Amino acid sequence: MSPSAAPLHGSSPALSSEAFSDIPPFPIDIPTAPLLRISLRKLLEGDKEEEERCWRACCIVGFFYIDLRSGKAIKHKGAVEEANKVDVKWEDGVGDGGQADGESLLKHANELFEVMKEFFNLEVTEKQKYDFLEQGSYFGYKGYGAGIVDKAGMRDRNEFYNISKNSTLSLPGYSSLPEPAVLIPHNPLLARFTTTSHALCTLLLTLLSPRLGLPPNYLPTLHRLSALSGDQIRFVRTPPQPAEEAPKPALGAHTDFGSVTILFNRVGGLQVQLPHGVKPEFGGGMEMDDEAFRTWQSERFPGMDRWAYVRPLPGHAIVNLGDALALFSAGILRSNIHRVVPPPGAQGGCERFSLVYFSRPEDGVLLRALREGSVVDEVVKVREARGKWREEEAVRSEDWVLRRALGRRRVGGWLDSGGTEGGV
Repeated sequence: MSPSAAPLHGSSPALSSEAFSDIPPFPIDIPTAPLLRISLRKLLEGDKEEEERCWRACCIVGFFYIDLRSGKAIKHKGAVEEANKVDVKWEDGVGDGGQADGESLLKHANELFEVMKEFFNLEVTEKQKYDFLEQGSYFGYKGYGAGIVDKAGMRDRNEFYNISKNSTLSLPGYSSLPEPAVLIPHNPLLARFTTTSHALCTLLLTLLSPRLGLPPNYLPTLHRLSALSGDQIRFVRTPPQPAEEAPKPALGAHTDFGSVTILFNRVGGLQVQLPHGVKPEFGGGMEMDDEAFRTWQSERFPGMDRWAYVRPLPGHAIVNLGDALALFSAGILRSNIHRVVPPPGAQGGCERFSLVYFSRPEDGVLLRALREGSVVDEVVKVREARGKWREEEAVRSEDWVLRRALGRRRVGGWLDSGGTEGGV
C-alpha cells in the first residue's frame, strides 16, 4: 500500500544557503514545496532507508530532488546493476556505458544549457522550419504562444524544442525529422545525456517495481532504451514577462504524460499543487500551517489553490512521476499537477531556461493497472469492493502521448488533452 500523506518536513536540509552564483537569489519569504532530497549515491549503494524515502516521495507528492553530486559512476548492486545496463555506442566511440552517473549527468546538463542558448538565438523564421505539428509530430519546435495553457484558450509564454530519443540514438524503424544545423555537431552530447538520463530513470523504475509487487526489472522492460518510444529531451526558454502586465502562466496546470521526468533549471517558476495534508515551508526551512498558507495565497495570489514553488538547487535535478506510472500502479504512485508561472522576486527579470528528459513507456505498451503486481491488485480489489474502481480501456502509450501533446497545440483541443489530473 502507499504511505499516508505524512508530513515531509524535517527530512530535507535547510535550503537558504544554496544558490546559483549567476542568478538573483530565490526569495526565502515564499512558501515552497517540501520536497525530499534523495541521494543518488545512497540509492546506488542499496541504502534501504534512502529507498524508503524515495518511495514515500513518489507516493505522497510525486516530486523530489535527486542529489547528483555522487562522484564517478559506481558499481550498482543486484537487480539495479542488471537493469541499468544499456548497449549504446556513439559514433565517436566515447561513452559511460549508460550507468546512472550523477557527475556525468550534471556535466552533460551544464553543456546543454549552452547548446540550447545557441539554438534559441536563431532567427524565429529559422526555428519555425522545425515545427512539425502539421506532420502530426510533437518533436521539433514549438514557438512562443503556440500552445494552449487552459480551457479558456490562453496562449503559453515559452518556446521549446523537443529532441526524440529515437532520432538521437538512430534507432531502427524510426524516420528522423530534419534538424537544425546548429545542433548537428552536438549529437554525441545529446546521446550521452539521453543514455545517462535514461539510466537514472531505469534505476528509479527498478526500485519502484518490487514495491508494487512486481519483479525488479518489470517496469524497466516496458522502457527499454533500444525500443521506440516517446522519450525526448526538451529545451525550454521562457522570457521575462512585461512588468506592466498581470502575471500569467508560462505553462498551464498539467500532469506529465509519461513515466519519469528529470528536470534541470536554475531560475524559479515551477509550482506544484500540494496534496492535502502536505504543508509548505519557507526557503529557510520554516514551516507554515494550513491557515497561514491559505491566508498568504489569498492575499498574494488570489485564486491559487495550494500551489507552492519548487526552488532550483545546484547539483540536483528535480524528478517527478507522470501519468503512466499512476496508471500502472492504480494510483499508488502520484502524477502530480504542476505549472510554470513567472519567477518569484528578483528572478522575475531573468530569462528562464530549462532542460528536461522525459522517459515514457515504449510506443506499444498498454497503459493499464498492472494487476499482476500483488500490491496493485490488492489496491484494485479494495476499490472494487467500495465501488470506486472503473476499469478504463487500455490505451497505447504512443496514442496517449500524441493525444495529450498535440491537443495543446490546437484551438479547442485543451479539454481533450487531459491526463490523470482528476485522479486514477
